[in-house]
Amino acid sequence: MVEREVYCALGLTDAEYQKIEQIMGREPSSTELAMFSVEWSEHCGYPRSRKYLSLFPQTGKYQALVGEDSGGFILDDLAIVFKMESHNHPSQVEPKQGAATGVGGIIRDIFTAGARPIASLDSLRFGPLSEPYNKYLLKGVVDGIQFYGNCLGVPTVGGEIYFDESYSGNCLVNAMSIGVCKKKDLARARASGTGNPIMYVGSSTGRDGIGGCSVLASAEFGEGEEKRPTVQIGDPFTEKCLIEATLETLATGAVVGIKDMGAAGLTCSSAEMAHAGEVGMEIDLDKVPLREEGMEPYEIMMSESQERMLVCVTKGREKEIEDIFTKWDLHGVVIGYVTDDKKVTVKHQGKVVATIPTEALAKAPLYEMKMEEPVKLKEMKKLDLNSLPEPLLGHDAERVGSSARKGTDRFTVGIYNDVLLKLLSAPTIASKEWVYEQYDHMVQTNTCVLPGSDAAVLRLKGTKKGLAATSDCNSRYCLLDPYRGAQIAVAEAARNISCSGAEPAAVTDCLNFGNPEKPDRYWYFVNCVKGIADACKIFEVPVISGNVSFYNESPKGAINPTPTIGMVGVLNNIEQRCTSEFKNEGDVILLLGETKAELGGSEYLRVIHGKIAGEAPALDLAGEKAVQALVREAISRGLANSAHDCAEGGLAVALAEACISSKDKVIGAEIELKEVSALRPDVHLFSESQSRIIVTCDIKKADKLIALAEKHKVPCDTIGRVGGDKLSIENWVDLPLARLASAWRNGLKEALA
Repeated sequence: MVEREVYCALGLTDAEYQKIEQIMGREPSSTELAMFSVEWSEHCGYPRSRKYLSLFPQTGKYQALVGEDSGGFILDDLAIVFKMESHNHPSQVEPKQGAATGVGGIIRDIFTAGARPIASLDSLRFGPLSEPYNKYLLKGVVDGIQFYGNCLGVPTVGGEIYFDESYSGNCLVNAMSIGVCKKKDLARARASGTGNPIMYVGSSTGRDGIGGCSVLASAEFGEGEEKRPTVQIGDPFTEKCLIEATLETLATGAVVGIKDMGAAGLTCSSAEMAHAGEVGMEIDLDKVPLREEGMEPYEIMMSESQERMLVCVTKGREKEIEDIFTKWDLHGVVIGYVTDDKKVTVKHQGKVVATIPTEALAKAPLYEMKMEEPVKLKEMKKLDLNSLPEPLLGHDAERVGSSARKGTDRFTVGIYNDVLLKLLSAPTIASKEWVYEQYDHMVQTNTCVLPGSDAAVLRLKGTKKGLAATSDCNSRYCLLDPYRGAQIAVAEAARNISCSGAEPAAVTDCLNFGNPEKPDRYWYFVNCVKGIADACKIFEVPVISGNVSFYNESPKGAINPTPTIGMVGVLNNIEQRCTSEFKNEGDVILLLGETKAELGGSEYLRVIHGKIAGEAPALDLAGEKAVQALVREAISRGLANSAHDCAEGGLAVALAEACISSKDKVIGAEIELKEVSALRPDVHLFSESQSRIIVTCDIKKADKLIALAEKHKVPCDTIGRVGGDKLSIENWVDLPLARLASAWRNGLKEALA
């Protein structure tokens, strides 16, 4: 009789243990119990989320590839493969190794599909840097990302970092990777052909990482818990060899199927490869390369040691494959073979220690979870702008506007200077140079637009085309309205892609939420999924891969719902790429889209007024599509010299960033807004209304761009000119570029000091 405390320690419930006994028709062995526990965990089997993931569209303008480990789309004769995945809990416990192995794991998902990794991105979330442990986490995570990516030779080209109280006690580390191969060279994660050998390739197996993702990511952090032994340890130099050996092996044509030993290790790769190919598999643990003595069968099957893969090979070609991995100083050994019984059979020291139907392992039970809207949400959404004090330094609002522009009140000049400087220095908005300067973003020489613009742009060697990539999510919007907030995440990702001149092609996601067994957390999850699904259908982009990360909470509470969107777009002519910074003196500045009285969930409201409240900004998806189509056409026709979307901090922050984001040349702007009395000054400046893009163009081309906006039925206002050594917005902001640049470039560094 298995003691209850044994299976509970593995994360199994009473009901799950009883179901296992029903499936097996007997009491499970310790190895079988361990295998069920990792495969039925939320990280591997998605028992609490799988039902709703089926809502995601899997078709779009480009032919979608929805695979076993990663997905992508077809572009001419190429396959663009990409995926995003979380490594949250390991990074909270051991930030450097947690982040490093998150990078290594997602890159393995790319090259096991047959694609050479060409770029990485990361989406990070931390608590306020006023708390020392959050500083430690940020520094450790960044160190882990640069350590693994730089050593591996895969450039880190973009990403995002947010700071919010909800992430104290549970940081988020979402890693994304992109790869490219000929579509004819795509590999699948499935085994087939009775008698075909199963080979273990890569590094050896140890006790590090046992239950690291599968178990650690399926429970909340408790007060004072120590889970450091469950964190995996990565070796980027070994993975570099593994990339080359794997791609060389795939080129032989001898590989039937291949899968990374990621979460759940050998259990996952054996069960899921066999199930995908509708076959069985027998493996002998005595043949598995081990680096520690006395490992029990369940430890070998659960271990999440890094840089390992399982390969199904055509019978008779084992030696050929072994020689390739030996050449790269890696293990390449036969540990089993394909069977026809649709079971995973595990042997150890001459005895069978596990025999489980592949379907029972690979298809975790589906659970119906309770959900309900949080009681506090209605109160949180209340925000009366009229009761919100403006930081007007004693002047009344009516005197700030058209009359002030004429200079009738010298005391109103620059009354929002301090507000803008404070926003620019806030860690969420401030320059992330301190982070991305530690990353090698030029290795492989594909990077055409460096970190710091709206989207990274990569060339596709041998073609005139390029890829744009970004990751986006404003979790405060999702906290206030999960359905709309998730749609905004998709829309902003697409907007960033469009600002580079590229067309959105496909989406991967990383869905980060609290404990799904708590109805309010699950309500957030379901509504975010529905929002993503509906937005992706409107944009005609498939969701081709992704990851669900539940149980992101600590004794301090749950994280904000954070459905991170990773998006890749296609640029038909790499020479037509566009960036966000202002470029030429005298260029006209135009605002595409409309500013509304929307301060709910804004960075201004949080930083200046200390509130997280109000309605998330409205989103008209048809209008959003129109403004993006307009900016893409303007860029392709050579009408736009720069394009930058309005996001956190609103119009004022976007203008400041466009002035100062280039290291080579800072350039000022003078802004005059129409009908300024219609909205409060702080709304004009800091509203985070959606579907807005700042573009600049040569004054001789302005009429053509305005006519193009009329064709697309997009609001378009001429708001100023590029030039000078300061940013002037009405009489509300009047700041020299040096002060703007100092606040923005030093904000994160000073918060970390």
